[in-house]
Amino acid sequence: MTRTEATAGEPAQKKSAPTTPGAARHPVDERLPPARLGALGAQHVAVMYSGCVAVPLVFGAAAGLDTATIGLLVAADLLVAGLLTIVQSLGIGRLFGVRLPVVAGASFTAVTPMITIHGEYGLPAVYGAMLAAGVFGMLMAWPFARLVRFFPPVVRGTAVTVIGLSLVGTAVGLIAGDDPTAPGYAAKDRLALAAGVLLLIAVLTRFARGFLAQIVVLAGLVAGTGAAAALGMADFSAVGDADWLGLPEPFHFGAPTFPVAAVVSMCVVMLVVFAESTAYLMAVGDMTGRPVGVGDLARGLAADGLSAGLAGAATSFPDTVFAQNVSLVRMTGVRSRYTVTAAGVLLILLGLCPKLGAAVAALPGPVIGAVSLVMFAMVALTGIRTLGEVAYEGTHNGLIVALGLAAGMVPAVAPGIYAGFPSWFRIVAGGSISSAVIVAFLLNLFFHHLAPAANPPKEPS
Repeated sequence: MTRTEATAGEPAQKKSAPTTPGAARHPVDERLPPARLGALGAQHVAVMYSGCVAVPLVFGAAAGLDTATIGLLVAADLLVAGLLTIVQSLGIGRLFGVRLPVVAGASFTAVTPMITIHGEYGLPAVYGAMLAAGVFGMLMAWPFARLVRFFPPVVRGTAVTVIGLSLVGTAVGLIAGDDPTAPGYAAKDRLALAAGVLLLIAVLTRFARGFLAQIVVLAGLVAGTGAAAALGMADFSAVGDADWLGLPEPFHFGAPTFPVAAVVSMCVVMLVVFAESTAYLMAVGDMTGRPVGVGDLARGLAADGLSAGLAGAATSFPDTVFAQNVSLVRMTGVRSRYTVTAAGVLLILLGLCPKLGAAVAALPGPVIGAVSLVMFAMVALTGIRTLGEVAYEGTHNGLIVALGLAAGMVPAVAPGIYAGFPSWFRIVAGGSISSAVIVAFLLNLFFHHLAPAANPPKEPS
């Protein structure tokens, strides 16, 4: 290893250990009984559903779409997320899929650029640019994966920590309500219900054993929903009105168009999604005991590119690895990739069956918010643990982390701070994730690759 690489605190390149005949099956490849798979898959869907459907809801409202059209976007979003989750868990040959327990879902990174493109060029340009970005992503997956040495723990840990912290506000909004001026905002019954769910999850985590210990989040959701129904805080009336079968409509907004500025913007978004996914895929590889090599990473990133291509055709959204599901793997200790395969199947069913989707969508906000609060905080914890691997003495890594965290939190605490800047700048710097990744990446490049320290510390074993 070179002196520069040691300074960055980067581990030696890892490769997945091949499975030899007669060797014990790795926990990632463990095949669980169908009933257990179904329950664990449902738990994965439950913790990511609100975040996944929030993307089409936010974009649809900003684009001025009617309720029926937003419903089509939600269905397409779930369908593509399910397909990509299966691809990531099972893989398609040597082309796509990391073959780890990761769940794919719509990326918030793409929302602001999509809204900007819609305002300037219209909806056909949004999905044309997405198609082009999908092709770009599939072509760039292998070159990007070879840059993994530029994403050492100091960069990955900073990015993941910011992701977790910046998402806490979303969970709080589900618990208290989105409008602070509304009469029922932060009502005592909403806060009490959320506190009850959090308490139950804590108690079950402490005392539950066996299978129950692996589904504490699902148990909290079910119990919280039951309590909400008993208190009159749950409304499932929309379930009866929903159809049993609904198919997404490809190219719903007409033939795609490809304005150069829109295409470039979405390609930039694709690179940011890659950086986000890289941090998560490597974190999941570490926590499951199956380190992610260059080939694994490239197949995982190629799946992200595939998601953008499918989304452009199905009027959906680019997918990335979902943070809360990464946390769920750590929290439950269940490493089997087939649990998320089951989650992918459930997501497809939700996308094709509006009635099932309506049932999940009717879960009370305080209950979903309480669970999300735990998951997002666990995301931040994952980042903090990664930062614990970083060597700080005699390096500039402390400054990299500090400035990366600061840059990432600026858009979270002051969402309108870049409103007066050009659209391309808002696309790049307007999100917490992209800001943190870019700043940490560039500072790591500056301190450890372009201007290495005179006496770099030895890399910790």
